[in-house]
Amino acid sequence: MFRGAKADRWLVIGLGNPGPDYEKTRHNIGAMLITSFADRMELRLTSHKSRANVAEYKIGVGGEAISVVLATLRCYMNESGGPTKALADFYKVKGDRIIIAHDELDIPFKSTRIKYGGGDNGHNGLKSITSALGSSDYFRIRLGIGRPSGNQDPADYVLKAFGSSERKELPDFLESASSAVESLMERGLERTQQDFNK
Repeated sequence: MFRGAKADRWLVIGLGNPGPDYEKTRHNIGAMLITSFADRMELRLTSHKSRANVAEYKIGVGGEAISVVLATLRCYMNESGGPTKALADFYKVKGDRIIIAHDELDIPFKSTRIKYGGGDNGHNGLKSITSALGSSDYFRIRLGIGRPSGNQDPADYVLKAFGSSERKELPDFLESASSAVESLMERGLERTQQDFNK
């Protein structure tokens, strides 16, 4: 465990829908990332009054101890803004220390893109968060799920479980995305984009 003054704090939120019916769907890959991250760090997510499950740990950056709060939300995707704002207020975190992990149709499966700010690209979770925060200035970990083939409705596609071949590759994908989150906090946006936005 790192010791010393708290220089900063990061809030890392994975988006998804609550309950077992949605747990393994493509739309929940952001929440899957947080769960995988917490498991790897041997952390247990516990209930928070903000309609979220959270775990906190510390990393060392530049010789100082930085607190990191991991969170999944106990609300539907289009309600993500309320709990996100509540967490940001509770932990006193500004947008430049908030990371939102979410599914992205326009990126191939297993690809990760990192960006700061910008539009919501029709993603209801991001739309809700931007509205609640009053700004789109926060980091996004965009987790590629690819677009459906044929005439399948994207709204139906994101609410379906990953296929069997995709499920085999999910652990490596989530491991890589976890590394991107760590890199963003420890090394900054530009270097992380150079390594992961390929």
